[in-house]
Amino acid sequence: MPLAKILLFYVFTPLADPDAIRLWQRDLADSLGLRGRVLISKDGINGTLGGEMGSLKRYVRKTRDYPAFTAIDFKWSEGSELDDEGRSLDFPKLSVKVRDEIVSFGAPDELRVDESGVIGGGTRLSPDALHELVAERGDEVVFFDGRNALEAEIGRFRGAIVPPVETTRDFVGLLDSGAYDHLKGRPVVTYCTGGIRCEVLSSLMAARGFGELYQLDGGIVRYGERFGDDGLWEGSLVVFDGRESVDFSERAAVIGTCEGCGTPSKRTVNCTDASCRGRLVRCEACGPGHCARHAASVA
Repeated sequence: MPLAKILLFYVFTPLADPDAIRLWQRDLADSLGLRGRVLISKDGINGTLGGEMGSLKRYVRKTRDYPAFTAIDFKWSEGSELDDEGRSLDFPKLSVKVRDEIVSFGAPDELRVDESGVIGGGTRLSPDALHELVAERGDEVVFFDGRNALEAEIGRFRGAIVPPVETTRDFVGLLDSGAYDHLKGRPVVTYCTGGIRCEVLSSLMAARGFGELYQLDGGIVRYGERFGDDGLWEGSLVVFDGRESVDFSERAAVIGTCEGCGTPSKRTVNCTDASCRGRLVRCEACGPGHCARHAASVA
């Protein structure tokens, strides 16, 4: 059975009528048999779609025909199998929605966007430019993880600072608390899966006085395409579809630790408490389990 392909994409640009874009995108993706999630706001579009290669290529062409979306950066990766109708098994359905934010920091009024993208964010660094910065500045460079803490448990840049956040919305409170003010005099490189979270995070940090601020252009995905496991990245990358995580090579290190038995693991599972939306690292042998917040009540 042929394998699906996965598209990861976003662009920040002003949109006058997000709901009209939603209807068009829903009809376009559905007509091509695609599944996944697309979020639209007045500030742009953010999506992950899976399906057959030819259908995804048609989606890319049609989407780029819209003037505001000409510059969308589409990232490709391998998916799982297609079903008998040629639809991706990595996603249960197609969801296209309008939201206040295309990435939920809970600060829609702080984000400023024009036709060139986010205003006031960090300087973009390609993977090669990142290596040049580290070669020049060494240990002075700070890697700042812009993802949820669980994602960093199974993969991160060596020596990265991993804020203790369960959701992206937790970043604003942490930054406002002054917890990372000691980094304001150093070169800080924000990074995330595909780049979108760091677009917003770096602008929030810049507004709070972080002076020498960078963002990894294209995120971990683009870095992995360039350097695989031969660079500064260690471990696996969490993805939000049926694959759960991906590796950049067969030599990927396993840096996660099973919460149940302490053995190395890259497997992440949902907390078994019905009221919790958290995830945790658990090996196959230990199976399901409770995250730290619920473990004490169960014990």
